[in-house]
Amino acid sequence: MSDRPISDNPSSEAAKAVVRRNTEEVQGGGDFAVFDELFADDFVDHTPQPGRTPDKEGARALYIGLREAFPDFRAEIHWQAADGELVTTYKTYRGTHKGAIFGVEPTGREIHFETVDVMQVRDGKIREHWGVANLFSVLQQIGAWPPAPRE
Repeated sequence: MSDRPISDNPSSEAAKAVVRRNTEEVQGGGDFAVFDELFADDFVDHTPQPGRTPDKEGARALYIGLREAFPDFRAEIHWQAADGELVTTYKTYRGTHKGAIFGVEPTGREIHFETVDVMQVRDGKIREHWGVANLFSVLQQIGAWPPAPRE
């Protein structure tokens, strides 16, 4: 076993760079040419959002929908850890609600939500995804779901 930390592995660093490009250039910048470059044609999302297919087109539709609802959609990556092909990222997304989402018309409200996801990167392509996003808090922030009453 090497004395180097897992995240110093050159292949892990390259995998982290691919995931960062997706977060910054695709999700945050809306560059879908980069999406096509980064996502494998046989991509599988093991935790797709409701109403989305668990494939590359489902991921594209999710990203487009988020950018339409929040044109200034962006993420702050708090940390990333990698173990070979698997990259775990903890981040906070932010944006302004300027387009319909979850059946809710634009409110102009600022939103934020946290996400932890794992992406498998092989040969420079994102091949698989597992993730948990606090989208329930978005519903609360845009007024689609009232917060629980305080006692």
